[in-house]
Amino acid sequence: MRGRTTLVSTLALGLSLGACQTVPAVPPSAADAPASAGTWRATATDQDKERIRSWYKSWQAALTDARAKGYGADIEREGVLLEPMAALPNPHIPAGDYRCRTIKLGTQGRSTLAFIAYDWFRCRIADEQGIASFVKLTGSQRPVGLIFPDSLNRQVFLGTLQLGDERLAIDYGTDRMRDMAGLVERIGDNRWRLVLPAPAYESLLDVIELVPAN
Repeated sequence: MRGRTTLVSTLALGLSLGACQTVPAVPPSAADAPASAGTWRATATDQDKERIRSWYKSWQAALTDARAKGYGADIEREGVLLEPMAALPNPHIPAGDYRCRTIKLGTQGRSTLAFIAYDWFRCRIADEQGIASFVKLTGSQRPVGLIFPDSLNRQVFLGTLQLGDERLAIDYGTDRMRDMAGLVERIGDNRWRLVLPAPAYESLLDVIELVPAN
């Protein structure tokens, strides 16, 4: 049986989560660290390791493109949500229901806007076999996957993209156009973001804001 349960089982099989690491002052390249059992590096595809490695470059490219096309005021209005180095210590996001909204920055072509801020949708964080899972419950583009420990300032998300009226998510690693990788960071009291660099479609960077539903 495919879907969220299969994805969780596939990613979590044999994993024993490792300890966190210290983040250097400069923008880190997490994918450069050696892979070991229990880390996201042992699970991620080469494509997704590159996405994590180049997160800061992707973010800067997205901001530059959006500002060049007249969205500077929109970016400034979002404050820390769109600041690359705004991550705070203790990135752990508790299990529960969340309100979530997506901002798409930059564009891969002329057919889409360089800044799109969507309304609030529903997301959920759950505990799955000793590791956290993330699923966007509503909307036409719904990431689903697992959240791995990485450092004192961030966690790493690996998952796939569920589209439209699809009822089941495909398995991670079976379709490179659906695979997703990103950073989970805390940016305030009861406020987190999931940063998705170099998505396969439309934008140069996606940022999903997460706040508890209650």
